[in-house]
Parts: sequence; structure tokens; C-alpha cells
Amino acid sequence: MTGFEPRNPDYAAQVSGGFERHSFMALLGVELVRVEPGFCELHLPWRKYLLQQHGYFHGGAIAGLLDSAAGFAAYSLMPADANILTVEYKLNFVAPGTGSRMVARGEVLKPGRTLTVVRADAFAIVEGEEKLCCASQQTLMMLADRHDQKDGEVRAPARAG
Repeated sequence: MTGFEPRNPDYAAQVSGGFERHSFMALLGVELVRVEPGFCELHLPWRKYLLQQHGYFHGGAIAGLLDSAAGFAAYSLMPADANILTVEYKLNFVAPGTGSRMVARGEVLKPGRTLTVVRADAFAIVEGEEKLCCASQQTLMMLADRHDQKDGEVRAPARAG
């Protein structure tokens, strides 16, 4: 795959734990399929509530899937006491999101001390064949000494003022 060396030897458990605490991925029904240093693959099975008015996977669901695939690919290279946050991404939808599932693969292009650049692509699975649906490039920022919220903890929104 990428040939990168993770800074945390227990990177797979770190990514898996982060994925388990990711409530939006759970809401969408996303499955963590594979993680390697600098790489992550996520699957989004077809569900009728993930579709837009033309019957395609909604672009927002695909964007969330790609954001997470890229984020977890970058997170796999982070130290144990760090976390990750997306600071920018660009999406190019190149075909409608049809088929039985979407598969997203994120692969680190350039890890850095603070910023990491990741390419993530989403493929529609149509009759067993992969068809590129969306290509993206993302920049993610390492958050040193920052951990996920605890299970069940919810941060209240800030009050307007």
C-alpha cells in the first residue's frame, strides 16, 4: 500500500476505537473494512434513506464517507496521544452514486508534522463492478494531546450571544 511507518504501533486499535465512537458513521451504517498505515477502506451499504430525489446516493453521504476514509487513513499515522481534524477538502463527482454500496478508500499522499494530505475516492458497486463516483483530496490537521470524547459524552453547542 503506502509504505508509511505508523507512529503508534497499535494504530489499528486506535483507528478502530475512533471509528466506533464516530456516531455519524454509525448513523449512516458505514463499515470499517480495512486499515493499514496511511490507508483506510470504508463501505456504505445501500439504504433508501441515503438517497436523493433521483434515486442516487446523496452527495452529503458520499462526502461524509470520503471525509472519514481520509481522516482515518491520516489518523493511522498519528501518535497515540493525538487526534485528527479535517481542515479542507475538495470533491469531484464524476458519476452518479448508484448500485448496492459505496466503497471509499483513503490513502495518505504526504504526511507532515501537523498537516497531512490524503486522496480519497468513492466507488459505486454496480452489479459487482466498481465505478468511480467521486474523487477527493483532503488536508487534515493533527491535534496533539487531544482525545475523542468519552462514550456517551455530548458537547452542547455554544450559546449565541
